[in-house]
Amino acid sequence: MAAFINKLLLVFLILQNNCMCHESALSLLTRYKQNPWTLPSNCPQNRQPEKPNSLNFKLDVRMPGVTPLMSDSYFCTFVPVPSGQKSYIVDFKPHASMETVHHMLLFGCSKPATNEDYWDCGSSYATCLYEAKIMYAWARNAPPTQLPTDVGFRVGGNTGINYIVLQVHYGDITAFRDNHKDCSGVTLQMTFRQQPLIAGIYLLMSHDAVIPPGEKVVNADIACLYKQATIHPFAFRTHTHQLGQVVSGYRVRDGKWTLIGRQSPQMPQAFYHLEHPMDIKYGDTITARCVFTGKGRTTVTLIGGTSKDEMCNLYIMYYMDAKHAKPYAYCMQTGSPELFKQIPPEANIPIPVSPDMAIHGHHTVKDSPDENVILQQPKREEEVVLDQVSHLEEAIDWPGEKLELGQVSGVALDSKTNLVIFHRGNHVWDENSFDHKHIYQAQGIGPIQYNTILMLDPVTVKVLNAVGANVFYLPHGISMDKDDNFWVTDVALHQVFKLGPRGDYLLVLGEAFQPGSDSNHFCQPTDVVVDPVRGNFYVADGYCNSRIIQFSPNGKFIMQWGEESSLSGIPKPGQFFIPHSLTFVPILDQLCVADRENGRIQCFVAQSGQFLREIEHPEFGTRLFAVSYTANNGGLLYAVNGGALVGKGVPVQGFILNFTTGELLDIFKPSQEDFLMPHDIVAADDKTVYVGDIQAKRVWKFVPAEKAEHRSVKKAGTGMEMHEIDATETFLEAEIEGKMRAPEMLRKHKTNSVLKQSSTAVSPVLITLLLIIPVVMLVGIGVFIHWRKGKTYGEDPDSKLESIQSSGGILGRLRGKSSRGLNLGNFFASHRSYSRKGFDRLSTEGSDQEKDDEEGTDSETEEYSAPPIAATTSSS
Repeated sequence: MAAFINKLLLVFLILQNNCMCHESALSLLTRYKQNPWTLPSNCPQNRQPEKPNSLNFKLDVRMPGVTPLMSDSYFCTFVPVPSGQKSYIVDFKPHASMETVHHMLLFGCSKPATNEDYWDCGSSYATCLYEAKIMYAWARNAPPTQLPTDVGFRVGGNTGINYIVLQVHYGDITAFRDNHKDCSGVTLQMTFRQQPLIAGIYLLMSHDAVIPPGEKVVNADIACLYKQATIHPFAFRTHTHQLGQVVSGYRVRDGKWTLIGRQSPQMPQAFYHLEHPMDIKYGDTITARCVFTGKGRTTVTLIGGTSKDEMCNLYIMYYMDAKHAKPYAYCMQTGSPELFKQIPPEANIPIPVSPDMAIHGHHTVKDSPDENVILQQPKREEEVVLDQVSHLEEAIDWPGEKLELGQVSGVALDSKTNLVIFHRGNHVWDENSFDHKHIYQAQGIGPIQYNTILMLDPVTVKVLNAVGANVFYLPHGISMDKDDNFWVTDVALHQVFKLGPRGDYLLVLGEAFQPGSDSNHFCQPTDVVVDPVRGNFYVADGYCNSRIIQFSPNGKFIMQWGEESSLSGIPKPGQFFIPHSLTFVPILDQLCVADRENGRIQCFVAQSGQFLREIEHPEFGTRLFAVSYTANNGGLLYAVNGGALVGKGVPVQGFILNFTTGELLDIFKPSQEDFLMPHDIVAADDKTVYVGDIQAKRVWKFVPAEKAEHRSVKKAGTGMEMHEIDATETFLEAEIEGKMRAPEMLRKHKTNSVLKQSSTAVSPVLITLLLIIPVVMLVGIGVFIHWRKGKTYGEDPDSKLESIQSSGGILGRLRGKSSRGLNLGNFFASHRSYSRKGFDRLSTEGSDQEKDDEEGTDSETEEYSAPPIAATTSSS
């Protein structure tokens, strides 16, 4: 439990979305657009650099003449990099003195947090509007960090770094008693000349360290398997708070540990050069150990952002070949005890630090007789405490009555967060569906005659819209655009469709029933997603082709990328074994793909297809079916895995991941049943998550634990709260839950107090009456039910059911015999000579696979057959 809480309290340093929780990104963007620059003082400036006359030029990033009024002030300013083409930072020259400046940091940003000439970035605003990428650090008169020859940080162009933000921490303002203006900063030596080697930062960070009070030695270990192109570390920076004794980083290759860097975090936290050149290759393990002491503490110390918390970070500055450049990477996995049994002994030995060089937090340490004195430490420059990610729990009371569906192949949300369900009706994908050329063999039965796209109110489960009749044969993926058009794929037709809200055809790509691999054909496409800004859309194609295709808004082919991964060996970046699900990240212009049979998520630059990173965890197992992105909490990915094809495998469950780091934040699954075969997932900004399960023939709904808890409290409250909450109350509950909690608890407390006070004045006669009245009421209700039952069942049950179904129009036809919620299964079972013949798992790579429950087979499957047939239909 403590480890889980630590993860929720994770202090996300560096690359901060750094919102400070005072303003949303939208409001900050508004400020950025509306606030003009004020004229700075006489400090050096280069706000809008003119086009240099040569390939090489300098760019000053300097404070515009500031006078801090308080110690431990953080001020930020920014300069744009030359626009229109890429440029490279090849050297940093600091201009500061430790007499006035405690430390400086440089960040690369797409946009600064505000458009003011300088701003308070310690408490009021962030450094960057979106993600901040640390590029340079200086402290305590540290020498410049020189980059090797032909190495540069790439900025401008399509790199996402359009501005350089300087953050300066003024620790002690004694030097400003004369009210002079400070122009500290950094001069960047830059060039337009393309650098063959690109610099980057690799961050190792512990998120679950626990330091017991008084404990002499506590280790925090981090380790990740490196799976990218070769990098060459050349500098490192350590970081902890007050309890850190030493931080060491190593490369582990073939069991041999090679030192990357080792330093006391109480020394100036600048970048130190490596003593010896080295490389880190694909398959190496990158490790770090932070040694802490709990001496002097009276309570447990966890990872956090205050002076009483701790951190464990190792920054590695590296360079790599420009063709494979990945300028930022992270590792947050806890290292295994078995691995760290082999760590060199030096990692456990603290480095002596002389008093005149030591730093605690942001202050110079002086001799103090009191070891328990904790120096105040303001929020650090690159550290951001993320909002806690709530654990998801199944919404047990949703949809109130059981929502019975056939195969659910896809789920989506419209602009009003209404739930959209894509199902296959009475069509199934079995071993006879396709021949060896991927041509659909059941064309003769015609398309599904009934609406395959259902839009539901997420609270009342009322059908708001139903389209897609007589169009599809084997539906698969679905998504919505900003205009609430439906984008869907059909693996039998080998086509991609754009349908209007009324089901009208707006765009159709591919040739019906004709598989192919050129720019005009698909082969069993699985999913489609739309860029909400540019309007371009992307198709995962799919079971046969293992590629991603980019189209213009009007359906013109732009480009494609991807290839099939081999059945043996480690899959390479950009290779797929069934790209099954897509999600788009608008802020960063990234496309993430659920690479199903490789059990991983791959993310790419959407416009170019450039591989950025992969995310995989042991908890995924070997199969990952779907992925969805939301921008809340700094960016989250939601995913669901699938059961192993061979053997028991890992549990089938859902995952919440930090988008930036790939860290696994939470695992969720149904509370009363199990996932059978979750096929698609979609998450709303309010953290509600829906999972379409083909084999379970249903959609699961999950909500944050606090919402689920709140609803259960209401049900377990006083007798007045035992009634069923109607749809309006449920909706309001989601909107004002936080405001309701305190008044509701106060009201319950008052109610209990009144009952307690009045109980002493109740007479025996009144007590007797209170006991008799319920008995009389129960007898009356029983007599009424007996009379009513006889009257109702005097009619023919079949004719009664037929009357109920016919009276409801299309909704009545969709209801089951119990007339409780949608029952597409019973509806489809009586049409089109429906058959529910099961089949074994296919040996072919490209087919969806299904399971026959009636035959009791244990074969692992991908998808599930249609709903059960009527009693008069043969199961064979």
